[in-house]
Amino acid sequence: MLFSEIAGQDEVKRRLIQSVTEDRISHAQLFLGPEGSGNLPLAIAYAQYINCTNRTPEDSCGTCPSCNKFGKLVHPDLHFAFPVASSGKDPVSDDFIKEWRNLVLTNPYFNANQWYAAIGLDNKQGLISKNESHEILHKLNMKSFEADYKVLIMWMPEKMNPTSANKLLKIIEEPPLRTVFLLVSENSGMMLSTILSRTQLIKIPKINDEALLNYILAQNSYPEQQVQDAVRISNGNMNVALRVLQSDEENLENFELFTLLMRTCYKKDVLSLLDWCEKVCAFGRERQKNFLAYSIRLLRENYILNKQVPQLAMLTMKEQDFSEKFHPFINDQNIQSIFAEMERAMYHVESNGNDKIIFTDMSLKLIKLIRA
Repeated sequence: MLFSEIAGQDEVKRRLIQSVTEDRISHAQLFLGPEGSGNLPLAIAYAQYINCTNRTPEDSCGTCPSCNKFGKLVHPDLHFAFPVASSGKDPVSDDFIKEWRNLVLTNPYFNANQWYAAIGLDNKQGLISKNESHEILHKLNMKSFEADYKVLIMWMPEKMNPTSANKLLKIIEEPPLRTVFLLVSENSGMMLSTILSRTQLIKIPKINDEALLNYILAQNSYPEQQVQDAVRISNGNMNVALRVLQSDEENLENFELFTLLMRTCYKKDVLSLLDWCEKVCAFGRERQKNFLAYSIRLLRENYILNKQVPQLAMLTMKEQDFSEKFHPFINDQNIQSIFAEMERAMYHVESNGNDKIIFTDMSLKLIKLIRA
């Protein structure tokens, strides 16, 4: 993967290239950025640049044997670790490497929900287990096959449990010669402080609107106005922008579920709310979390409309039509309480709570809150 194939992030690219040209490659780096910012493709492009045999001051050559292998994610000195099934036979990343390569090469801006769906984990939580840490230690203590540097890219290190993380502390602090750890995270607050203290932080900001617009227009044939709408809604998230453009079925279903929930709560129709809960409980946990995240976003945009700053609201056409009448009901009296209930529901879903109890409790409380 080349730096030129990644949307925006020119300053981050410059810093990464400079670290290589000045021979200041830190052995453990944390690529910290929000979903859709490109932190994963940046880490891969950086790993490729480090090992390119004919790199330029701007990018990898893209044609040397090393670049060809990195471009297909099959280089023997490039290793990956990522969340997989958290139960059963305690699988490791190598068990899903084919699915991983396919998803990264298709859409390197994917999120956790899309990854779990790709490996059939809709109703389970992904985890980087102690068995994975054992595999990492085994791989990195071997000699390099052909590259100057062995590189391990760990996606979502926040999914390591304490046992797994503690097994890696020593090798992250004192790795074998010419070994680089690239941790790619969206939430450093969920990582052990002992891991964080051993890494150099590379902050990845959201993609700016101009870079996002130009990238999508260059890669696709969507009308410019349609792309502009998607970019406005995305808030710098490439993944969101692409999903909006593709009229993602899940987003449309989330919109329908949200509007049905709000209307049913306003009517105080408890029986219909129970039917609504049955629909949501038929989804897997990751899918339920995605709906709650969507709902929180739409509530935020309606609160912005209520505060009379519509230029800041990021809404699709359908969402805009619904929000014109709905936004007066999201105000100073209830916004914090509604957010708290939905965030509490998301926490309980992540904790594998009983989904029928979680969503029934949340929806019944919303009946009162929506009329505040």
